[in-house]
Amino acid sequence: MKVLVTGGGGFLGKAIVKLLLARGDQVRSFSRSAYPELDQLGVEQCRGELGDAEAVSRAVAGSDIVFHVAAKAGVWGPYEDFYRANVLGTRHVIAACRRHGVKRLVHTSSPSVVFDGTDMEGVDESVPYPDHFEAFYPQTKAEAEQLVLQANDDLLATVALRPHLIWGPED
Repeated sequence: MKVLVTGGGGFLGKAIVKLLLARGDQVRSFSRSAYPELDQLGVEQCRGELGDAEAVSRAVAGSDIVFHVAAKAGVWGPYEDFYRANVLGTRHVIAACRRHGVKRLVHTSSPSVVFDGTDMEGVDESVPYPDHFEAFYPQTKAEAEQLVLQANDDLLATVALRPHLIWGPED
């Protein structure tokens, strides 16, 4: 299978890349920078910004499935930076998937998209988004998650995952 991993040089992205390679998949990574380790693994690397629709489209072309892992994370920074990477970038990924006939999109979201500032237990997908976000990251990730879920249809199967406290080898 031909697979694109956005953010393939990051912690989670690289773990996904290695798993896909071990399965025998043909893997391409889309990131802002080149990663020598990915070169050593034989991964095709496409460089660009999520906010650049054409760069995203070139990376998606020829893929059977896309793992959209790349994001602007953190607590500080201008709203525009978070929006461009997390919301606009996700719009570009969805549009490119549709343009190139990709059948599946796996989006990495965050549990912070439902955090309302209170202790939370037993959280599942029925918990609503809060009325107010404490930072731009969860706000833009929530908007991106909604775009991905709304894009789900017979031509493009989508899913948004909310991994929590990711750790592992090379951490």
